[in-house]
Amino acid sequence: MKFKYYIGVALAAVTMVGCSEEFLESEPTEFVSSTQLAEYSEDNPALQAGNVSGIYALMYEPETGGTTGHDDYGQKGYDVYSDMLSSDMVLGGLTYGWYSGIARMTATIDNTDNRNYIPWRYYYRIIFSANNVIGSLGGNDAVPETEEGRIYMGQAKAMRGYAYFYLAQFYSEGYNPSTPILPIYTDTQTNAQPLSPTSDVYDLIVSDLTDAVDLLDGWNRSGKEQVNKYVAEGLLAYAYAAMGDYASVLPLTEDIINNGGFVLTNAEQALGGFNTVTSPGWMWGMDLTENQGLNLVSWWGQMDIFTYSYAYVGDPKAIDLGLYNSIPDGDVRKDQFEIVEGFGANMPLPINKFYPEERELGGQRYISTDYVYMRVAEFYLLHAEAAAKTGDEATAQQYLAMLLEERVDDTSYVNGLSGQALENEIYLQTRVELWGEGKSYLAMKRNEATITRGSNHLLLAGESFNYNDERLSFEIPNSEIQNNPNID
Repeated sequence: MKFKYYIGVALAAVTMVGCSEEFLESEPTEFVSSTQLAEYSEDNPALQAGNVSGIYALMYEPETGGTTGHDDYGQKGYDVYSDMLSSDMVLGGLTYGWYSGIARMTATIDNTDNRNYIPWRYYYRIIFSANNVIGSLGGNDAVPETEEGRIYMGQAKAMRGYAYFYLAQFYSEGYNPSTPILPIYTDTQTNAQPLSPTSDVYDLIVSDLTDAVDLLDGWNRSGKEQVNKYVAEGLLAYAYAAMGDYASVLPLTEDIINNGGFVLTNAEQALGGFNTVTSPGWMWGMDLTENQGLNLVSWWGQMDIFTYSYAYVGDPKAIDLGLYNSIPDGDVRKDQFEIVEGFGANMPLPINKFYPEERELGGQRYISTDYVYMRVAEFYLLHAEAAAKTGDEATAQQYLAMLLEERVDDTSYVNGLSGQALENEIYLQTRVELWGEGKSYLAMKRNEATITRGSNHLLLAGESFNYNDERLSFEIPNSEIQNNPNID
């Protein structure tokens, strides 16, 4: 049965009438210096644990991108940016204006627009924080003598690699080795740097994540918010894929699948809400509780009509109608979406994919449902993609079918796919499986895809865009250009 919901927009909007896009240029949070941290940690190793935990906190805390904007809430905010830029996510209302510049693709070509500044500042804050830990443990080339030190170093390097990877994705139009894209900072003392070429940025990403894999090998983490060996391998696999080095992707994804201890999301879990880190298919995520105080300004607030925030009162987020129509009847993932009366006649909402347990319209006020950053399903798909692109079509078919077994009644059609048709199917299944999880943008870029917006987009409906269209990547923010004399 279809849900038939009616929203009391007028009543709900009363408490939001003052919400608008306010921009605040604020200085980065102060950290204890690397020298001080190294000295103090000799007597109190817990200081290192606190600094590493602080890096992870940046991933979900509001305003970590330096503004008071209600789209500034850490990694999941940039997942929404990227899903909208890939056009797989539709902004279903323009009531409050959040994401309208992204959906119009105007924010990304105006470097004075804060949408360019927010991710830039967030990822460089991650880098600064990681550099602080790395410096306190002896610097980039050091291998700490203690197991505890190696674990902290591994996590810090993984998070620095993560941050540079996303910066490279967002602030370039594709992998062009000689094109200058980002300033590189590997310590907390270096002054403003010029743009380094793409190849140098990816060399650092690969080096950091390779080190992290080695340093974290054998470590049993205490919570899924922490990066372990397999999360680091996943990030490294994404980096190699972005470079087009698919041969290096295969052993990483194979290790994750075979040895990570994660289980593919089954049909029941695919409709289970995607709301808890206890899910066996989640590799990396944040266990959120009401004590953390997240509410309106959160991913759940912007995405979920069962949470009291923007999606509920006028700006829902829907799946692109063309992508939705490509999902065959009988595929459990089609049931993740429904047309909900009062939210748009052509707006299939993810009400059966993402929801809190109560499923009451606007009922979740303070967020206790969790954030997912990475799932093992990603690496079945990436393994299939890498196998297809390296000519091993049998393996590509095998891993694609393994993913689909819990989603469709008959996977036999996969065995008849080859060449570009097989690659296209893997790309399509990546978009369907990972909708709303911030991964379609990465797949679009590495597959050098052309996207066409479905008819339910309120903005630019029916228009097509190449992966390297300047509107699909962010500009270096004006504030960086003004404050960094080494960037023209």
